[in-house]
Amino acid sequence: PQPPSTSMGNYISCALIHSTPHRNSAVKVISSSNGDVQQIDGPVNAAELMLECPNHFVVHSQSLHIGRRFSPLAADEDLEMGNVYVLFPMSRVNSVVTPADMAGLVMRANSELKKSGGASARILPEVSGPSPGQAETLPRLSLEGLEEDASFHQLKRTLTVCRSRKPMLETITEESVCST
Repeated sequence: PQPPSTSMGNYISCALIHSTPHRNSAVKVISSSNGDVQQIDGPVNAAELMLECPNHFVVHSQSLHIGRRFSPLAADEDLEMGNVYVLFPMSRVNSVVTPADMAGLVMRANSELKKSGGASARILPEVSGPSPGQAETLPRLSLEGLEEDASFHQLKRTLTVCRSRKPMLETITEESVCST
């Protein structure tokens, strides 16, 4: 296994695929609207998923980056076994990925891990072969290492600029106008 990058999309892929007993035997699909995780055994393409969920498009989880536009798969594109895909409503097709989108997916990935018995799981970089008796585990969401990521700095700047401002309320005094 490879260590996850700083992208949350990679974390989601690693977390959900690790919960599958046979890593390359199924495709996992998350519906962003209701949070359902569907495991599909056997070959499937994006069009078949879009027929099952009308008015939705399919996105590879590793292509999700906060602040960037969604990159939907072509309808005839085959989904690769062992990968995680997400269904989003068609109304979001030209919009950007928000932190709320990613938070929902990360929460869903963590709940999948708990369901599969991997609640204390962490992914560790493989320096040397794993020693017998050591279990490989997946990490909880951590912001360590994100400081170097440009999208993290962009998100931080956006959140700073978007803070709500408190308006100054002052009494309005009116002068009477005399008409002569």
